[in-house]
Amino acid sequence: MLIRPRLNDFHDLPFTQEEVDFAIPFLDEDIPLYLDPFLLWKSPSMQDNALHAIISNSFNHLGHLIKKNKEKEAAEILIRASECTEVGLGTSANKNGMRIGEKTATSILSLFQSVPQITEGGFTHFEEIQLYVDQISKDRVSDISCNFLKSFLVDFTIQQCDKHKIPMEKARIHDLYDHKKNQLVEEDAYLPINPETKKPVLLVPKRWLRYIPWINYEDYFDGYFVKEVWQDKNNVPSRVEILEYNRKNYDVVQNFIRMKEKTSEDCKNDPLFKSIPITSAKRKLNEIIKLPSGKTDNADKKYEDHVCQLMASALYPHLDFAQAQSRTDSGALIRDLIFYNNRSYDFLKDIYDDYKSRQIVMELKNVAKVERDHVNQLNRYLTDSFGSFGILITRNPLPKPIFKNTIDLWSGQRKCIIALTDEDLKLMVSVYESKQRHPLEVIKKKYLEFRRSCPS
Repeated sequence: MLIRPRLNDFHDLPFTQEEVDFAIPFLDEDIPLYLDPFLLWKSPSMQDNALHAIISNSFNHLGHLIKKNKEKEAAEILIRASECTEVGLGTSANKNGMRIGEKTATSILSLFQSVPQITEGGFTHFEEIQLYVDQISKDRVSDISCNFLKSFLVDFTIQQCDKHKIPMEKARIHDLYDHKKNQLVEEDAYLPINPETKKPVLLVPKRWLRYIPWINYEDYFDGYFVKEVWQDKNNVPSRVEILEYNRKNYDVVQNFIRMKEKTSEDCKNDPLFKSIPITSAKRKLNEIIKLPSGKTDNADKKYEDHVCQLMASALYPHLDFAQAQSRTDSGALIRDLIFYNNRSYDFLKDIYDDYKSRQIVMELKNVAKVERDHVNQLNRYLTDSFGSFGILITRNPLPKPIFKNTIDLWSGQRKCIIALTDEDLKLMVSVYESKQRHPLEVIKKKYLEFRRSCPS
């Protein structure tokens, strides 16, 4: 069974996150990012600017309905638009989110009546609602934006699936906003299907995604309201009181919005994974080298944390990091690093072909001397999606009897277990710094040395 399976892993498609223009969806959990409409507003792309206008106009149409005393219709559209399960963005662990309730919808829609400037001109950045209404945050901003852009996302998804050969099936799309009718409609389209939920999947451009929207309450509170607006620093009002204050002081909020617009050059999309800089990699390596082997003063936990960050960065983008996970084996807690094998490198393709490794597992052992039990623990893990290739990351070279044990495993079961030591990590960081070659070549070198020791 795959760990944190993604759409391309299920279909056995060998592309990396770096190579595609969309965030690769997980099958059993959400991507921990959100669509930020501000990125579309500040984009140099005319298409993105036009799509931002679509979001604003669609949201402002709710105000038009309010003026025509169609509060019920406006509330229904807003409630239905407040959750977009097809994109799988956010922090849900089961792909099922919840819509806002009538009370929250009414509170949002009341802005079109209670704030004169909004009544007259509507919103340029609808994510401002976070500064006026409680219980509204980045997930709602993202989902509402996705639903108003769903027609574009359907086309984008089909285009990307054709380009990367992702299988599609006929599916029913719910809550698709029809910009001519200003209504949410249903439509059939050929889209990828999540094999776990049997529901359609929509792909989202990476360039639109951030962990936190550029306009958000926390930034307003910490970076503006407390510093620039509120005089009594010893008696700061509560969140609800600040939201009420904002409703009555529209110009204060607009000053904050203008400040965010002026600093828009600092607003960048957040990658799903960001490598640590070389200075941090060297620092991690130095910390690893200085650590004693064993468990004294939590040395084993520190070793695992440092190696995890170092390896995830050094091997990117050829190996996408899947997860660091702990498991119990014979009463001992064992830390593993799991990587997706995207076959984006000749050596990785060989590992996939020869050992059926769709994911590569690395087991961390902060011990002075690897013992037979350590090898056996990893050996028992090399089944199913992990195939028959594994890596032990430890402090020192394997003792001769243990190395012979790994040779015997290859001879008898065609399972390959290689070891990376402190010296290998030093070499990987050196290569990482030079940028002339890839640190993955260090693993390839260790593998070739191992194979030369195996009987032909």
